[in-house]
Amino acid sequence: MRSRPPVPVRRAAWAWPLLLALALAGCGGAPAPQESPRPVLAVHPVASGHAATAFAGEVRARHESPLAFRVGGKLVERRAEVGDHVRAGQVLAVLDPGDLQAQVRAAQAQLAAAEAEYERARAEQARYARLAASQLVSRSALDAQVTAAKAAQGQVDAARANLVVARNQAAYAELRAPRAGVIASRGGEIGQVVAAGQTVFTLAADGVREVAFALPEGLVAGVKPGRPVQVELWSQPQRRWDGRIREIAPAADPASRTYAARVTVDAPGDALELGQSARVYLRSDGHGSLSVPLAAVQRGPGGAPAVYVIDPKTSSLRLQPVRLGPYGEDRVPVKSGLSADDWIVAAGGHLLRPGQKVAPVDRENRPLQTR
Repeated sequence: MRSRPPVPVRRAAWAWPLLLALALAGCGGAPAPQESPRPVLAVHPVASGHAATAFAGEVRARHESPLAFRVGGKLVERRAEVGDHVRAGQVLAVLDPGDLQAQVRAAQAQLAAAEAEYERARAEQARYARLAASQLVSRSALDAQVTAAKAAQGQVDAARANLVVARNQAAYAELRAPRAGVIASRGGEIGQVVAAGQTVFTLAADGVREVAFALPEGLVAGVKPGRPVQVELWSQPQRRWDGRIREIAPAADPASRTYAARVTVDAPGDALELGQSARVYLRSDGHGSLSVPLAAVQRGPGGAPAVYVIDPKTSSLRLQPVRLGPYGEDRVPVKSGLSADDWIVAAGGHLLRPGQKVAPVDRENRPLQTR
């Protein structure tokens, strides 16, 4: 095996200074390039009169009736389904009538027995009256027969009333629609044993349509029936109708801690369909307050809400703590911490930091002069 020839000393001698020079150049203190200002969307806070709090709602009938049988029994027939339009008096469901018809027959038998007893008591009273006229029986014996006849008459009246009740109970085996409307929900299945008063259908009556929504606890004190609102359907986002709050529940829902409210809408009768999703816009009645986009709100020190404000002189960012009102659909009122002439960062604040230099632009990506 042939060995590698040694490197000549002269060639190695000039290689070491070259390597040292390269190493020093790599560790040199060349200044790093300065960070260029970051473009940000800048806007002014908007006066509250131009902002509204939005609430999710649903189109409902003004009159919604839970329908239930007045007697219990086994459900054997269902003649309506969800979405069906029914007329007043139409049969919607039927219970097994066997037991109820048996009660009618029993009441009829009781009435027949009471009537027979009454006829016997009347005959006895007449006989004792003839005997008393001939002084063959005492007056007290006649009085006893008169009392017995009256008691028998009372039994007849009671039996007749029981028969009326039994017949009514048998008629209650059919569940009928109290008015014309649409079946909104169903709560019973064929073969199910239902109790008296258990909801089998919910009927949305024909007529006025409203929008139901929930008011938070923090707003209910300042909102009264008659307050004007605007309503927008999810299916028609470019169109709004005027409306007014018709009623507000006096007590909060125990689960959600919100107050149920209803809005009457100035819209054509065929514009609102049951179950449609809607937004209810409630304009603030405060004066001098401002609102900002939801995307502008950041977490400040301690988790408190804050907004990035642009310094007009240096174009640097300052994280300004703010006090907010109830959140709307895409904006939130600012109760304190900002002024109307402040320039704020409308979006992308999670990518920024206090003191950072920025280049404000508008929604068309055109540079803004914040001074």
